[in-house]
Amino acid sequence: MTVTADTTVTSDSARAATVTNPVLRVAPASPAAAAAYFGASLAFHADVSDVAAALAADGDPGFVVLDSRSTESWDQGHIPGAIHLPTALIPEQAEQLLDKSVPVVTYCWGPGCNGATRAALALAELGFQVKEMLGGFEYWAREGFAYETWEGRERRDADPLTAPVDAEDCGC
Repeated sequence: MTVTADTTVTSDSARAATVTNPVLRVAPASPAAAAAYFGASLAFHADVSDVAAALAADGDPGFVVLDSRSTESWDQGHIPGAIHLPTALIPEQAEQLLDKSVPVVTYCWGPGCNGATRAALALAELGFQVKEMLGGFEYWAREGFAYETWEGRERRDADPLTAPVDAEDCGC
């Protein structure tokens, strides 16, 4: 057993696991550092299910949703009520379309796209309060929420790999 300067007690088996286990090759952060990081993460991100629940509730959700993709992408499908503002146009159009007193939730295609991150950065640099919706439009559709296309409103069945089939929410 080893005691380090920060009073962390490490067993020989835990130390051996960090040598051979790729997950523990870099030790987990301290609980205080983890709490700070994950708390900050929630200040920057929103989840698809939470956004959908807030938009479905009666009344003003307290934020606007911004689709930062191209017009062609928007036409293929977007969240009902979202504002369409491609990232490249944010510097010249955001202040005409958005109110700085209302938080903005950005989204793009999905987890493999950082367009919503770039849009959130551009908005933050202009003084907007902003969060990024994790999962983007891909997970909005995959979780079975209604969306609009250039042809009208659509909805897909929820993908059982992303959302529970027989429950209102995932319980997260």
